[in-house]
Amino acid sequence: MDELGLGIDAGGTQTRWALADRDGRIVAEGAVAGMSATQMAHAAGRDAVRGIFSLLAAQVLAAGRPQGVCAGLTGFDGLATLPAQWLAELLHIAPHAVMLRNDVEIAYLDSFAPGEGYLVYAGTGSIAAWIDADGAFHRAGGRGVTLDDGGGGFWIAREALRHIWRREDEQPGAWQQSTMARAVFEQIGGSDWALSRQFVYGQDRGAIGRLALAVAASADADPVAHAVLEQAGQELARIALALVGRYGPRPVVLSGRAAGLHPLIAQAMRAALPAELSLRQKEAQAHHAAARIALHSRN
Repeated sequence: MDELGLGIDAGGTQTRWALADRDGRIVAEGAVAGMSATQMAHAAGRDAVRGIFSLLAAQVLAAGRPQGVCAGLTGFDGLATLPAQWLAELLHIAPHAVMLRNDVEIAYLDSFAPGEGYLVYAGTGSIAAWIDADGAFHRAGGRGVTLDDGGGGFWIAREALRHIWRREDEQPGAWQQSTMARAVFEQIGGSDWALSRQFVYGQDRGAIGRLALAVAASADADPVAHAVLEQAGQELARIALALVGRYGPRPVVLSGRAAGLHPLIAQAMRAALPAELSLRQKEAQAHHAAARIALHSRN
């Protein structure tokens, strides 16, 4: 059997995996539910992460047995060791064959060689990253959805709900005239405040972030949704400019599922950046990059 490397890209909304052969070709891939390394701080979260890894391992082993693993986990700070132990156990490989990294590092290496440019990644959260030529990781943003993460999916959903409920304070029932509010409430399950409250305070951040899909679907018909997505692009430009201000101008890549929700996001980001600064949008394939890293680390 050909040597295979397993790449994992775990974000708040979805965890994607890919198997690459020794030539770097992707031979299988799939997805399971989202997760975060921050869940390792409590027992229920650890149980959830192990359960997701169990489902992922079953999918992977049905396609092939990897000899090495590179997993990028959102929120990973380099301290947690249980995720690597679990993956080794579930995939029947040696613990030293499993490498854990922050998901943004993997995404960066999918776009640039160290030192080349800045990655702005907008998924459930948002962050701007630069890995310099010496391999040191530099960041702007990425402080978590409770504090900031402007322009990410959670932020878009939160801004939309804030607008909707402020309008309801002023004019109860106004949601019926809003394309965005109707789409958001349809996804939540109704227009009653109790449903919104239960959804926002009872769901994980990935589920809340998926409300951004309803906002994006409404943007061409609803001026508030349009404005929220424009603001998202401006927020993403802000963190890119933070790195430019610290380390000088370099090409910028915009990536992540939230960044691709609607063209308005990239357009607004482009408009907020200096004209001479290169901006390119790229579909995130961090699980592919991780799979190839898993093989290269063994060679």
